[in-house]
Amino acid sequence: MERSSNYRLLKIREILLNETDEYHQIGIDELSEKIRVMAGDVSFDNRTIRRDLEALDDMDFEIVQNRGKFGKILFSHQARLFETYQLRLIIDAILSARFITTNEKEKLIQKVKELTSIHIAKTLPEPILFDQSANIDYEMVKINIDCVHRAISEGKVLTYRYGKFNVKKEFEYHRNGDLYHVEPYALIWQSDYYYLIGRFQDTNELRHYRLDRIRHIGVSETHFTKSEFNLQEYVNQSFHMFAGEEMWMKIRFQNNMVNVVLDRFGQEADIKEMDDDHFILTTKVKLSDGLINWILTWGNKAKVLSPDHLVDKMKDKISQMREVYKD
Repeated sequence: MERSSNYRLLKIREILLNETDEYHQIGIDELSEKIRVMAGDVSFDNRTIRRDLEALDDMDFEIVQNRGKFGKILFSHQARLFETYQLRLIIDAILSARFITTNEKEKLIQKVKELTSIHIAKTLPEPILFDQSANIDYEMVKINIDCVHRAISEGKVLTYRYGKFNVKKEFEYHRNGDLYHVEPYALIWQSDYYYLIGRFQDTNELRHYRLDRIRHIGVSETHFTKSEFNLQEYVNQSFHMFAGEEMWMKIRFQNNMVNVVLDRFGQEADIKEMDDDHFILTTKVKLSDGLINWILTWGNKAKVLSPDHLVDKMKDKISQMREVYKD
């Protein structure tokens, strides 16, 4: 096929991809005029354009034909990799991510919008409508994501330093700044932060680390063999990303809390009616400050029934809160 034909085919495909969809179509005359302008006033016979459309359709670039007013044939490309609602889900997820800067959100969303027609793209949300991102070193987080992803795919041990900020907003390293050696198992996005889940080699414990608190990360040349690991179970049991003693818990809730419980523990949650006003949740959790604080969030609408040592911890926490307000 001669070069001009290649060019024409590509431009027809580009026009249909960018300017047509289920609700926007184009006729032969309009299509021919657009190509003429793009090609520098070179005219093409409509029969040639029609043959090009047939060729594209034969090459699995689906072209839909419909009849418009006065029997005019209209063409469009409607087969998209993503449905409109799926693009909206992707964009909303990008917008809600606190660690992504506004500038990066704009770049990402612009790329997402290129996956649909210009008409549908205009209906999707813009970053300017949302708050600025949290003040996190995004460039560092991007590097950390890349390193963790590569280490997981190659089965190599990660090395890094880990810490957190003090009240003076100074970053302090844990373990006197010693290097962590971690076998990376998974990278997840939880509660507006990215977390690395992996096995800490010094103690052979499964732990999780926030990526924005990782410094001086590197992928070593040391390979490791991944132990049996259930990611969903780990996330479910590491309540609010806090680790601790695993245990079974029974907790009484007021009936108006049922949707909160189902949102947190899923439709498979073990809940049973207790009386006209309450139900009991039985679930496996990990004992932690995160768990205790979550329960306290619901005030008198939630009461721990067992185990006894968790009941005692709840009482101690409530007593400590009362002490704060005595003065």
